[in-house]
Amino acid sequence: MPLLGLLPRRAWASLLSQLLRPPCASCTGAVRCQSQVAEAVLTSQLKAHQEKPNFIIKTPKGTRDLSPQHMVVREKILDLVISCFKRHGAKGMDTPAFELKETLTEKYGEDSGLMYDLKDQGGELLSLRYDLTVPFARYLAMNKVKKMKRYHVGKVWRRESPTIVQGRYREFCQCDFDIAGQFDPMIPDAECLKIMCEILSGLQLGDFLIKVNDRRIVDGMFAVCGVPESKFRAICSSIDKLDKMAWKDVRHEMVVKKGLAPEVADRIGDYVQCHGGVSLVEQMFQDPRLSQNKQALEGLGDLKLLFEYLTLFGIADKISFDLSLARGLDYYTGVIYEAMLLQTPTQAGEEPLNVGSVAAGGRYDGLVGMFDPKGHKVPCVGLSIGVERIFYIVEQRMKTKGEKVRTTETQVFVATPQKNFLQERLKLIAELWDSGIKAEMLYKNNPKLLTQLHYCESTGIPLVVIIGEQELKEGVIKIRSVASREEVAIKRENFVAEIQKRLSES
Repeated sequence: MPLLGLLPRRAWASLLSQLLRPPCASCTGAVRCQSQVAEAVLTSQLKAHQEKPNFIIKTPKGTRDLSPQHMVVREKILDLVISCFKRHGAKGMDTPAFELKETLTEKYGEDSGLMYDLKDQGGELLSLRYDLTVPFARYLAMNKVKKMKRYHVGKVWRRESPTIVQGRYREFCQCDFDIAGQFDPMIPDAECLKIMCEILSGLQLGDFLIKVNDRRIVDGMFAVCGVPESKFRAICSSIDKLDKMAWKDVRHEMVVKKGLAPEVADRIGDYVQCHGGVSLVEQMFQDPRLSQNKQALEGLGDLKLLFEYLTLFGIADKISFDLSLARGLDYYTGVIYEAMLLQTPTQAGEEPLNVGSVAAGGRYDGLVGMFDPKGHKVPCVGLSIGVERIFYIVEQRMKTKGEKVRTTETQVFVATPQKNFLQERLKLIAELWDSGIKAEMLYKNNPKLLTQLHYCESTGIPLVVIIGEQELKEGVIKIRSVASREEVAIKRENFVAEIQKRLSES
């Protein structure tokens, strides 16, 4: 009897007392029916659960519930982001929340240890997706897709220490836009940066700056500074922390923890302090060390072309060539970028919010080939919008301003001042629904009129239609404006058209 193995030891006494009851009418002798045994087991389990001391009801660490108020704000953000993606011709898609573990391993460098592994469920080792990029590359390779412009909105999971006060969670939503295919240099990359600018400007988060660099420049910089090739990715991961840690702490990590020679670290330090516009690109072309590296020269050439396109798009003033930008993920191969808020709008006396980057991305030309049996590559470039951090900023701003959020979109409320009018209300609301109008009513036979009107005021419903004895007798419906409290009588057959007219004018 496998059910018995599920019971904790302290539940046995309860189970035995249940089983010592007289058998049910359908049982014979001492033989118990399965239903009676199952009932005893479940009852004992429930009692054992109820006896658990210090049980706290909470969400798992690094996760959160989203209230109806939260969802209204989040949906507005997502609507703006998705509409921008669609404006640029992207198609929507989705992938499973979990993948084969081998699909995800060795794609994220040092961050691979942050993946959530699932228990073996029938012979497959699985992990929750860490981002939306690797599953997209797997999809392209599996379906032999050579060209695609797609967007994807979905949850991802990372087993890192969450910082809730900065909008960092273990479970969070990402909004990705990617262009896959062989195209002329830097045209898709420039469009990705244009999209980031459109979204961040549209969300009105305040001034922002997008840092750009190129993985080939990063690797070239490491090579000319004397970093052993075997340490490139490890040192890259350290450099990626410069937006969170001071240079002396990053240097300490590289030298003490990763065994880099101090003089090599100091040479890197000279480079990572450089940032500017296209003039810095020209300056790096003349750098005595960097100009001797073929990889770095290729990256600088592409960045020069990129800045030409960004100027034509009218966004070059929002872009900074920053040699400290490294992007720690292993799959990046070319241009990389990351958007930072310079400061969030604050009220007097309010502390500025520091949430780090709010969008990032880059070029990953080799990732699809890692899944293709013949190693066929599909060049890709993309971006990811950090919805949780943006949501945190908007949420804090609304709290400061005391803004209220309407959680429903109801346009009309169906009310009555008298008893025994449920049937008439049901007829009216059905007509409204069938006409595509968002409508509500109270689920009571005889609600008080004042209760109904208070509900409209508290939830922000703009119009009320009222049916009572007098209206029924005269063949009219009263339409009441909740804001002005003005009422007009409209013929019963014309009330839907009148409401549609009022809603279109509001």
